[in-house]
Amino acid sequence: MVSLSSSMLLPASKPYSSGFCIWRVGKSNCFSYKQRKYVCACMAPPRNIGKEEHSATKFNDSHKSEPLATVFEPEHDSDVLIECRNVYKSFGEKHILRGVNFKIRHGEAVGIIGPSGTGKSTILKIIAGLLAPDKGEVYIRGRKRDGLISDQAQDMSGLRIGLVFQSAALFDSLTVRENVGFLLYENSSMRDEQISDLVKETLAAVGLKGVEERMPSELSGGMKKRVALARSIIFDITKKSIEPEVLLYDEPTAGLDPIASTVVEDLIRSVHMKGEDAVGKPGNIASYVVVTHQHSTIKRAVDRLLFLYKGTVVWQGMTDEFTTSTNPIVRQFASGSLDGPIRY
Repeated sequence: MVSLSSSMLLPASKPYSSGFCIWRVGKSNCFSYKQRKYVCACMAPPRNIGKEEHSATKFNDSHKSEPLATVFEPEHDSDVLIECRNVYKSFGEKHILRGVNFKIRHGEAVGIIGPSGTGKSTILKIIAGLLAPDKGEVYIRGRKRDGLISDQAQDMSGLRIGLVFQSAALFDSLTVRENVGFLLYENSSMRDEQISDLVKETLAAVGLKGVEERMPSELSGGMKKRVALARSIIFDITKKSIEPEVLLYDEPTAGLDPIASTVVEDLIRSVHMKGEDAVGKPGNIASYVVVTHQHSTIKRAVDRLLFLYKGTVVWQGMTDEFTTSTNPIVRQFASGSLDGPIRY
């Protein structure tokens, strides 16, 4: 059985101007996308109870900061889908990540925030297997992943990881229908009419109807983001195996006006397992992680926050603790003040 997949925006190996690829490691090639529906139930972590592992270390700087907000840590880790342990990453002389530690549990909606250039997008790429850490480990459902996702020899079954970048990166020469159904047309045994029907259903789930034959150039920025989301959640209905999926969003509302941002933020919620999509069906995404700078996205789309600064997690807590934190770094970021430890 094919094991781990990741949907991400990458240059295509075919003659298209921009690419979206869904990589999969295991016993088949790198261009198959096998998503299944599933039923599950779990709770987001309650506030302010927990072990010292999630009550974090103080930020080591000239400014004193509060301990990291604590979140509930159950005694067992059976619901942990992804874990980063002491992850480091540098590019030449530039040190980006300096020991990042966190867990993503089944059912969570997690935001990663922090100043620009502090490693937020880098950690998403490491989770997705596009980059390998220089030091530290990434665990997928308790199993260590070595190297890049395309290098995996072992079967990392049980989880698919989707990565959606800022840019929708649609294939300019393909219609919306061909973009959304691309991997099914390429790799599944489904008939073309089945795929077309499934594309319509998936587009309806993200609030788009009647756009199947449009070209990307005919879409607004917000519509392109929704088409990219549809492409990341479409699945082969002929397959029976069930694997939860974690979606990673890299600044999904960047460049959108406030109303379009609200639409995308609500869609992110709706395709989550605790949500309901645009046609009233339960979502299928087990957990998701959103990198963002936008306060509206923090407020509407996530429950728990990780604050990344100078390559490490300096604070974490529930969303409602963000604006009341006494941590000077968090307080400055939340208020947008020029006075504080964050300097540009």
